[in-house]
Amino acid sequence: MTQPLLGITATAIAVAISLAYVALFDFPTFVGSVSLYMLALIPMQIVVVVLWGANPGFIRGKGQPAKGIYLLVVTALTAAIVTPLVLRAVGEGVTPPGPIPSQFAVIVVPTTFFMAIAFGGWPFTTVVKHSMAAGLLLLVASYLLTFAIFRMFFNYEFLQGAPVYLASAPHGMFNGVMALVFYVTMLAGLFLLLHFDLWPLALFPSLMKQPVLGLAWTVLAFAVGALTMMLSTRTWMLDPMYVLTRITAPFIFGTIIVLNMLEGSLFRNLRQPVKGLISAAAAFVVGAALARMYGALADAVAGARLLSGGPGYDYELWLVNALLSVTFPFLIFYAAYFGFWPLRSVAAATKTGAEV
Repeated sequence: MTQPLLGITATAIAVAISLAYVALFDFPTFVGSVSLYMLALIPMQIVVVVLWGANPGFIRGKGQPAKGIYLLVVTALTAAIVTPLVLRAVGEGVTPPGPIPSQFAVIVVPTTFFMAIAFGGWPFTTVVKHSMAAGLLLLVASYLLTFAIFRMFFNYEFLQGAPVYLASAPHGMFNGVMALVFYVTMLAGLFLLLHFDLWPLALFPSLMKQPVLGLAWTVLAFAVGALTMMLSTRTWMLDPMYVLTRITAPFIFGTIIVLNMLEGSLFRNLRQPVKGLISAAAAFVVGAALARMYGALADAVAGARLLSGGPGYDYELWLVNALLSVTFPFLIFYAAYFGFWPLRSVAAATKTGAEV
């Protein structure tokens, strides 16, 4: 099986497994403890795929599905260790976890993506030559940096008096929900540049070295996030949670499908910046379509009527977690950890491994 049929089939399999997995839990359990754990999988996935190339030394020479199983177990165990630490550090150990520790777990993801992709693992990959050690150091640094960002910029005073409020909640510069949506939209900005193969930064060789590249990429992502938030929440007066679930999350989700699951096969012969424009548009269309499908199935899968909008945002919480907390990591598990096994032969997986 070759692309794009391979990616389409693999995506359908991952989506079906994801929805079946989500259906195992009632709504409060899913958006609480389950999602907190699932979010903890993603930073480790980033380390495994980006810094370790999904082929660390301890599994070299192993075939599929053994390789994928080893990586899956390592990632699952790491998340099992990290989750209670996060719950204790920012959630006062309260179970089931409320929105404050859950939102912290969300923003660790963009921090890790920026450190691993935009900065290419710098400075850890230059100071530590062993990729596994560099990856683990980056993982720890991602959580520490996120904690600093969380304390400085996130404010949860609007939750005072609510049962989910925590005395230890940060009193930073911005409303916590608005800050969360902005930061995740910055991640969408990082992904946007991947569609363009780093154009226009790639036109300037002086920018294509670290940490200059990482700084320039972050500035562009910040600009994308700021412009999106200004247009959506101020000009068009959209609810931040609407922006997250109808614009930002679908684009991120669609990007994973177009660039990872389909391995960029749809527009490979086009030149930049046309390729980037069409690829990014396709990612949004695909992501939005799948988000609509998830939305249509939400009540049936959740086993309850999910109301959209404030104050509870049940529908939005379910949708964003179903897309990004569950399906997102399941897609990466299948594409990168298992190399599309058994849809793709071992020989083909070896040949195209760099693309994944």
